[in-house]
Amino acid sequence: MPTPKKGPRLGSGPAHQRLMLNGLAAQLFVHEGINTTEAKAKAVRPVAEKLITFAKRGDVAARREVLKQITDRDIVHKLFSEIGPRFAERPGGYTRILKIGQRPGDGAPMARIELVEAAE
Repeated sequence: MPTPKKGPRLGSGPAHQRLMLNGLAAQLFVHEGINTTEAKAKAVRPVAEKLITFAKRGDVAARREVLKQITDRDIVHKLFSEIGPRFAERPGGYTRILKIGQRPGDGAPMARIELVEAAE
C-alpha cells in the first residue's frame, strides 16, 4: 500500500495510522468480521492480507514479522494456528468488504470487512 507523502492519513499522522490499522486487523482476526467506515476498511484490507500471508508461511521469521505489528500473542497464535491453515490453499483474497449503509450520527459510509470462507 503506497503511503501518501502529505495530507491526512485517517488520523493525526503516519504512526497513528499504522497503529490504528494494526489494531483494526487484530480485531478482524479476533471477531473474523468488523464494521467500520469504508475508508478504514479499504485501508486495513492490505494490512490484513499481508499478515494472513505471513501466517500461511508459518515459520519463526514470519511469526516475528507479525509480532512487530500485532503485539498480542493470543491473537498471533490464533492467526497462525487457525486462520493461516484455513487459507493455506487459497492464493489470495482472504477478505471481503460489504457496504452496509451510512452511519446514523454523521452519514459516513459504513462497511463490513470480514474473512472469506472457503468456496465449496
